[in-house]
Amino acid sequence: MDWSDRLGLFAPLDFAALAALLGLWLLIGWLIEHSGRRPSVSRLVTQYRRDWMVQMVTRQPRIFDAQTLATLRQGTTFFASATMIAIGGALAMIGNADRLTGLANALTLESDPPFVWEVKVLTITGFLTNAFLKFVWSHRLFGYCAVLMAATPNDPEDPDAQSRAGQAADLNIFAARSFNQGLRSIYFALGTTAWMLGSEALIAAAALTFAVLWRREFASQSRKVLMESHAHRSDTSS
Repeated sequence: MDWSDRLGLFAPLDFAALAALLGLWLLIGWLIEHSGRRPSVSRLVTQYRRDWMVQMVTRQPRIFDAQTLATLRQGTTFFASATMIAIGGALAMIGNADRLTGLANALTLESDPPFVWEVKVLTITGFLTNAFLKFVWSHRLFGYCAVLMAATPNDPEDPDAQSRAGQAADLNIFAARSFNQGLRSIYFALGTTAWMLGSEALIAAAALTFAVLWRREFASQSRKVLMESHAHRSDTSS
């Protein structure tokens, strides 16, 4: 069976559902990271990360800063380990395609061949792999941030103090961005599991995942709290 025959095993609605899934995944990421007049929670926290590094310059000792950064690195380590286990489980499912096919067909009452189910699991694995790589890179960037924090002088009059604190803040922001991208990939990996129930279920799950992420970034109580602080900062500076 060549590739054209294998692709023929999927209905046009399957391709449309997959396109919707990938499109919504890319769209929510762009909206979160490039939000302008309506900043996302992730964008609002960015300024607090910069403020953190400014305060870090004169804080004596810097135990609090070290513990906070260690907590962030532990979070990336946990999710990287969890996604690695999930990837292993997905690959094991592909290796046991006959059992996967029997279970999937029992759920959907359809008789699709193993290749169809393998592609669906591979799609989930793709999201998980992207999440794993994002978490690993985030962990490494937080490590670079720790080095720069340690190299930042405590004396605010030192010419290197503010520049190194700014560099540490930038790395902290980049690490958080990569971490958030990994989390979004996990969200959509979970949503992709609905494809086992059919293309209509995948479209619904993709839309629901998009809606959940949009609400948490743009209409949540946490954003309301951050916006109040942001407004107070603007009033004070003006």
